[in-house]
Order: sequence, then structure tokens, then C-alpha cells
Amino acid sequence: MRRRWEADVVARVNYDEVEAGTELPPLTIPVTRGTLVQYAGASGDFNPIHWNEKFAKEVGLPDVIAHGMFTMASAVRVVTDWVGDPGALVEYGVRFTKPVVVPNDDKGALIEVSGKVAAKLDDAARTVRVDLTVTSAGQKVLGQSRAVVRLA
Repeated sequence: MRRRWEADVVARVNYDEVEAGTELPPLTIPVTRGTLVQYAGASGDFNPIHWNEKFAKEVGLPDVIAHGMFTMASAVRVVTDWVGDPGALVEYGVRFTKPVVVPNDDKGALIEVSGKVAAKLDDAARTVRVDLTVTSAGQKVLGQSRAVVRLA
């Protein structure tokens, strides 16, 4: 019996065709100061460490940093893009390890994300665990980044 809040999953990846060790296509996400302003407006998080360089440095940061939740949400796109349906995401968690520093230049920062199927969890539910590696400027910015997704 399906609970009324559970949506039908329309994943394009078939559980039977995936093995532990399957690598997801990598994703590179550009982040500029403009990106941070847009996210601040959408999220309501106007903490000055995300837009005011002077303030960020006064509190000990190297520069303005991206919102942690922006980084987390951006990173899981590697999974939802791969599976083809954001509704297939069953569980997702991370540990924040380093901030994404966003300089005030024409380039900004890059968040680089790769993922690998770590385990097939449940044949009946057709779920797999995907472990993510998330870096920026050569530093790991999210640790223990894991997603559980339901496949077709």
C-alpha cells in the first residue's frame, strides 16, 4: 500500500543494471557573488558572511563564502541528474567540512562533484546508496555526503 505522500518515481536508471562501483557523470557548478545574492533572496538567508567581504574577513573568514545549504543542494544534483527524477531521492545527508570561498572576480568559485554507487541496499525497494565527493579549490567541502535513491 502506497502512502498518500509518496509519489510515483520516474527514475530513468534501472536498478538491475547498476552495480556497486558504478560512477555517475561528474558535475561542475560555477558559483559567483551573483549566485549567492540570488540564493540569499530565495532562502531568506542574508547573513553578511555570504555577501559582505569586509564583514566576512572581520569574523575570520578568508572571503565571502557560499551558503552551506546552497553547497549541499547543488551537490546532490549529480544524483538527481543521473537518476532523472528528483522525487527518487529518499535520503540525503552531509557533514560540512570547509566553506566554498567565492572571490569577487569574473570567475567566482567552482564546486566539483563526483558520485559512485557504494551499495545496492534493498532489492524490494530498488534503492542504492550513492557516495559523493564534493570539492572546491582542491579542498573537500562536504564530508560523509551520501544519498539513497530509488531506481526504476
